[in-house]
Amino acid sequence: MKITFCGAAGEVTGSQHLIQCGKLKVLLDCGLFQGHRAETRHKNETFFHNPSNLDAVILSHAHIDHCGNLPSLYGHGFRGPVFCTDATADVADIMLRDSVHIQQEDARHLDKHRPRNLPRIEPLYTDKEVRGIVREFEPRSYGQWHNLFPELRLRFRDAGHILGSAIVELEFQEKGEVRRLVFTGDLGRRDLTLLNDPELVPGCDILISESTYGNRIHPPTIDLKVSLLRIIQRAAATGGRVVIPAFSLGRTQQIVFLLNQMRSAGELPEIPVFVDSPLSNRLTEIFRRHTDRFDEEVQEWIKVEADPFSFPGLTYVASQTESMELNHRSGAFIVIAASGMCESGRVLHHLKHAIEGPQNTVVIIGFQAEHTLGRRIVEKRPYLKIYDREYTLRAQVEILNGLSGHADAADFKWWYEGLASKTGVGQAFLVHGEPAASQALAGVLADYCDEDPILPKLHESFEV
Repeated sequence: MKITFCGAAGEVTGSQHLIQCGKLKVLLDCGLFQGHRAETRHKNETFFHNPSNLDAVILSHAHIDHCGNLPSLYGHGFRGPVFCTDATADVADIMLRDSVHIQQEDARHLDKHRPRNLPRIEPLYTDKEVRGIVREFEPRSYGQWHNLFPELRLRFRDAGHILGSAIVELEFQEKGEVRRLVFTGDLGRRDLTLLNDPELVPGCDILISESTYGNRIHPPTIDLKVSLLRIIQRAAATGGRVVIPAFSLGRTQQIVFLLNQMRSAGELPEIPVFVDSPLSNRLTEIFRRHTDRFDEEVQEWIKVEADPFSFPGLTYVASQTESMELNHRSGAFIVIAASGMCESGRVLHHLKHAIEGPQNTVVIIGFQAEHTLGRRIVEKRPYLKIYDREYTLRAQVEILNGLSGHADAADFKWWYEGLASKTGVGQAFLVHGEPAASQALAGVLADYCDEDPILPKLHESFEV
């Protein structure tokens, strides 16, 4: 068996791993590299393999850094099945249709700066490629073995990361033997709002594990609720606005549910809350369709309160006009808007109207990749460029990590112990993490492996 790491090797985005077993070629994920437009463009438009030769893609979940380059794969000739959970199929459909608009915006931005002697810069893909790849989705249920090919079967386990996310278990028939490979996708946390804990799985011959927060311990969600309430109370007292850049998928719904819990407990100050993201609105409808995948707390909530994602004072902003009106609104309010790394979307308008006001607060609730505006806000750079204009950062910046959907070092150790309780791990590879996080996690994982964990470099291949 040969594994080639075509993305998310030594960095956090662009998940893509090629598995070759005999003549069978399977791709695990096909995500977009995310970051500065010019730097990621070349990575996203170039494949290190021939898409038309792939037999299948196995998609762990629908975050754009895991599914976002599937339309390009289709555009380069891929015509095989994309295996995923049913919720992932629903969510990825919406995410990819939204991504088309981002590709168009990025192409326009880059085209402004191209030398005149070079051809126009086109979007990575169009609606045509999205429609094509969505037709290839073949949903599979959790918890059951599915025979995909004579030499390969698949089982999905709940990863507890976002709605529909899966740990991928693969069993390959190779030279009369069964080789077992486990891919974590993005492993979730225990006791995370809305979601079930990650499922424990038996040991394996080969493990490919993410490592995003392999060198950190997240604060508990209760600490986040206390901090968020403090921020909202301060805004209510000073008349400031609270801007929460949030990914439309998962993080927005979690924040809304937390605010709903505060409202139900009588803790939330009576200030308006706005979700300003058409994508979030569409995805929340998908969440309502799949409430059976949520944890026991939400199941009990539904029996009494019905809708986890609605409460008095909450408005889902529909039109661009309504969004623009928020920029000139007086008094305290909360606005949750995409994108989560502040690289595009309506949040940019809210930020440029908020960051120079000391009474305002920007709340960062998720990982911010290098070279993104979100990372520069986390670093509290004194000047921030938004839409080619510099703004002075005078607003308060609060960093709340309690909602991270990624396992931390303690979660990883717990999950690896589950692997080891059966047969352990033969060879392990750590991906989807910055070097410091992956190196720290390698020290934890080494106790459960036959061989020292490997931190592959981009485009590096291994015979296992």
